[in-house]
Amino acid sequence: MAHGRPAHHAHALADAWRRFPDLPNDAPLDERMARGRERVQALRPLNEAIGLETERQRQSANFACVERQIAEGSTDGRKAFILHARDVHGYDWDAAYAYADGRYAAEAGWESRPPSPYRAGEQEVRRLAYQQGFLDGGGQPDDIFDAARRSFTASRAEIAHLEWPRATRPLPSQWPSPTDIPAPASWHRRLLLLGTSERETGAIGILAMLHERPGHEATAQFMVSADTGLHRLSGLPAPPPGDATALRQMLRQGDYSDILIVAGDAELGRLDAEADILPLARTMERTRNSVLQQRAQFRLWLARGRAPGDQFAAGHIRWSKMAAGLSGRLGDFTARYAGPAQPRGHRIVVIEDRSGDLAHGYRTPFGEELHPEIVIGNKAHARTAMADLLRKYAASLRLG
Repeated sequence: MAHGRPAHHAHALADAWRRFPDLPNDAPLDERMARGRERVQALRPLNEAIGLETERQRQSANFACVERQIAEGSTDGRKAFILHARDVHGYDWDAAYAYADGRYAAEAGWESRPPSPYRAGEQEVRRLAYQQGFLDGGGQPDDIFDAARRSFTASRAEIAHLEWPRATRPLPSQWPSPTDIPAPASWHRRLLLLGTSERETGAIGILAMLHERPGHEATAQFMVSADTGLHRLSGLPAPPPGDATALRQMLRQGDYSDILIVAGDAELGRLDAEADILPLARTMERTRNSVLQQRAQFRLWLARGRAPGDQFAAGHIRWSKMAAGLSGRLGDFTARYAGPAQPRGHRIVVIEDRSGDLAHGYRTPFGEELHPEIVIGNKAHARTAMADLLRKYAASLRLG
């Protein structure tokens, strides 16, 4: 009882041990084993009662949880169906849950998919409950056009009690940080959403870094305000003030493949509330954490911009850590960190082709010869330099 055992359980256990105590160690083995079996037999009704009581507590707790969720304002129709199955059909928890699944499927226009058993002996009970719920929801399993009919006639007005899930795409505040993994994109297919705080203070220096990149003029730029939402900066005609529908249509006609958000928490909260205005794109990212990290992330985003006339490969670079340093592979080429350079300790990035030799004899589509060894001044920029060189080599031509 001190360890949480109910009093009637504790007394039953004590009674069994008093009636069938362990025999002395010097007693014959057969007698000691027989005494243990007698005690187990005496405790069997208690163990069965404990199992039944635990099951009753489980079902009572589950039904109480559903009742509490409905009282708190839940609009999930399955919760009401569970209580309906209990009150009208007298089902226990498992059968009531199967009933709710069947009725929800029928009213949503889905096909009948009875549940699979998860405990021996319960398959038929749950299957029958599911079928009853499916019938109560308007399903007609004998009609070959049943699912098509219900899918066609179902509408939000008819099943407003069902809980419709929110859009599955992540909110802007949940977008990942910029990396060098996504494929490069032309500047006219890039969308930059800049917070008013950065626009006014320039703490990160986003616009200054952007203006240094050739071709950035084609980027569509919007300002994000925590109070008023999105406002056009450049690249697109301005919609009528306060017209969210026109703004949504204008953004979705832009055919964007790369979206970046540089904004504070309050501005991101406003974007989360109006996330349906933003178009879906292949790459959707936002900067985060400290100013230094956001600058590094923005440089990665800038490096992926493709100006008119640029020629480089757009495949996925496979990065790996080697004993000697970082390594990246794209197509038939591998970029490796080759250690310190002499005499000033700069790092060297070497490009090798499939044969393992230095990739001499390659040129860009414009005729510029590529050099397989380069020297950079900061090891922290090795990955960016390797990615740039890999993309140039993967799009290069072999000299005769």
